[in-house]
Amino acid sequence: MARRWPGGGPGLRRRYRVHVPATRPPSPGVAWFGEVEATGVVEVVDVRRQPERLREPGWWAVVGDFEGTVRAWRFADVDRRSPRHQHPWTGPSSEAWASSLDEAAYVTAVEDVRAAVAEGDVYQANLCRVLAAPLPPDADGGEPDARALAQVLEAGNPAPYAGGVHVPGGADDGVWVVSASPELFLRVDGDVVTSAPIKGTAATSDGLTAKDRAENVMITDLVRNDLQRVCVPGTVEVTTLLGEEVHPGLVHLVSTVQGTLAPDVAGAADLWGRLLDATYPPGSVSGAPKLSALDLIDRLEPTPRGPYCGAVGWVEVGADGTLRAELAVGIRTFWWRDGVLRFGTGAGITWGSDAAAEWAETELKAARLVALASEHPATGAMGAPGVTSATGEPGTARTTPPTDPA
Repeated sequence: MARRWPGGGPGLRRRYRVHVPATRPPSPGVAWFGEVEATGVVEVVDVRRQPERLREPGWWAVVGDFEGTVRAWRFADVDRRSPRHQHPWTGPSSEAWASSLDEAAYVTAVEDVRAAVAEGDVYQANLCRVLAAPLPPDADGGEPDARALAQVLEAGNPAPYAGGVHVPGGADDGVWVVSASPELFLRVDGDVVTSAPIKGTAATSDGLTAKDRAENVMITDLVRNDLQRVCVPGTVEVTTLLGEEVHPGLVHLVSTVQGTLAPDVAGAADLWGRLLDATYPPGSVSGAPKLSALDLIDRLEPTPRGPYCGAVGWVEVGADGTLRAELAVGIRTFWWRDGVLRFGTGAGITWGSDAAAEWAETELKAARLVALASEHPATGAMGAPGVTSATGEPGTARTTPPTDPA
C-alpha cells in the first residue's frame, strides 16, 4: 500500500533549520512522519487559542486530544530521508493490559447507543474503550523511548499515516504519542482540503457487511457537510466511495471527500481555527449527528480518549507562506503518561449493531498492535505472534485498571 504524500511535501529540502533566538536554545524533542524526522523544539502553542501561529514559517508537529485541546510544537531542525537509529523497545507484559470497559460493560453500552438510536437522538455513535498497562520510567527517571516503539510498529504493522511526537516534559509542554494510523483526517495543499473517513472493518473483505457500508455512507455525508462549512459552494465532492483498503490483519472501507477552501478561509490568519471548528473531532470517530453523539460518548465512556481519536500529524509553512499539512485521525495510537502506556480501540454503533460483534471488532483492531508493543512472559519476546485478544490471551478481558487509567 503506497504512502500518500510523505510528511513534509515533495519540495522539502533534505535538511533545514528554523531560526532560533540565541537566548532560547531548542528544547529536547523529536517528531517523525514519513521520511521526515524533526528535532529540537522551539516552542509549543495551543492551536485552538492561537491558530494564527500555524501560519508562521516552519515545521510543526500537531497532536490533538479528542476532548478538544490541540497543540503544535515547532521544531528547529528538520531532516528528510534521515537514517533512523535503532533502539530496543521494552514494553509492558501482555498480561498487564486492562480495559476501561470489560466485555459485559461494553455490550451494555452498545445497547444504550441502540436505545438512543431508537429514540431518534443519534443515527450512529462511535463507542470506544481505553487499554492501559503500567510502563514506569527507566532507572534514571527517563521516559520510554517512543521512537523504539515506532520502529516495532513500522516493522510489524506499516501504516500510511504512521508517525509520532515525543517531547519530554511536564503536563503543559510534554507529549508522548506513537501512531500507526491508517486514516486521513485532513490534508491541506494550498487551497485544497481532503479527508478520507474509515467506517467498516473486518478481518477480510468477505466479512464486510451491509451495516458497514451504510455506516460508511452516513459518516461520509457528515464529513462532506463539515467541509462545506469552509469550502467554496459546489466544490466539495466524494471522489471515492466505499473503497477497500487492506492493512495488516484487517480490511477497511474508506471514502474520500475533497473540496476547495473558500478564499476568506484559505487566506485567513485563523485558518486552523476555522478548519478545526468545522471538522473537529473527526466525524468517523464521533458519530451523527456529531454534537448528539459527543454527548452520548461523554455519558457512556468512563475514560477520556486523549490523543486517541484526536489528530496526529504535521503542518509545514514555507517562507513565502505556502502551506501543506497532513493530519491523521489518532486511531491505532499509543500514548504514555505518568508511568502508564495506553491504547484505544472502538467501533461504530448503529441500530443494526450486534453487541458481541462490535466487541469482537474492538478486539480485532487492537490485538495486533498491542501484541507488538508487549512483552510475552512465556517467551520473553516482544510482539510474539498468535495473540488473538487485545488483552494478551484468547477470549480474555481484564477489568481492573493497573493505575489511574484516565
